[in-house]
Amino acid sequence: MSPLATRALKILVRGAYLGAVAMCFILAGYVAFNLFVRSGVTSVPSLIGRSEAEAARILADQGLVLRRAEGGGRFDAEIPPGAVMLQEPAQRTLVKRGSPVQVVLSLGPERLTVPELSGRGLPAAQVTLAAAGLTLGRTLQIYDEHPAGSVVDQAPTPGSTVAPMASVNLLLSRGDSSKTYLMPDLVYRDYDRIRLFLQSWGFRFGSVKFERYEGARSGIILRQFPLAGHPLTPRDAISLVVAAPTQDEDPQGSNPEAIR
Repeated sequence: MSPLATRALKILVRGAYLGAVAMCFILAGYVAFNLFVRSGVTSVPSLIGRSEAEAARILADQGLVLRRAEGGGRFDAEIPPGAVMLQEPAQRTLVKRGSPVQVVLSLGPERLTVPELSGRGLPAAQVTLAAAGLTLGRTLQIYDEHPAGSVVDQAPTPGSTVAPMASVNLLLSRGDSSKTYLMPDLVYRDYDRIRLFLQSWGFRFGSVKFERYEGARSGIILRQFPLAGHPLTPRDAISLVVAAPTQDEDPQGSNPEAIR
């Protein structure tokens, strides 16, 4: 090998050696810098579903601190009460040791208290249930000493806890059966006599209209409500349509429609 080739080879070998040394320095510097930057840094573990005590222990092992988020817990139908349902920062996030991890604890499924409805009328009971976040279920009626239409019993019972929008079944009073009668047939009977008789027994009248009806004597009852045979209590209003005087009987041409 010529002296020139030998010299070139030495230069090449020396250059490769210096390059390798430089690469080692660069790699060592990168590793040292990375270790310096990442010193004191840890990954946030997953805490979802853990109890508060267990979550605090896991964080302590990582050099982190558990902290409850402001505002208290939240309702959750899947995560048990007292377990972590949310965390911040999220799992696998890199944070410095000693950093806090905020958690929100589950309150379990939301439960509502059934209100007391006894003695209320059906419309008032519906309003109360809606305000409590519940709905009206089935309604049944029985004869009872409570006022007709009022709540006698309910299921679930007052004070029970149920899920939101749960239905509440009601038992309503139909009034005292001992004071329930059958509506008699009043059609074609004399209005004045019937009115006096029913009022003497404590029954009350609602709308009473007078209409002209050809062939019917004035004062004869033409239609009635409730109909004959319908249950009737002294609290129910009786409405009637009565034959008004004809033109021959009422020469003044008065307007009987306005009579009550």
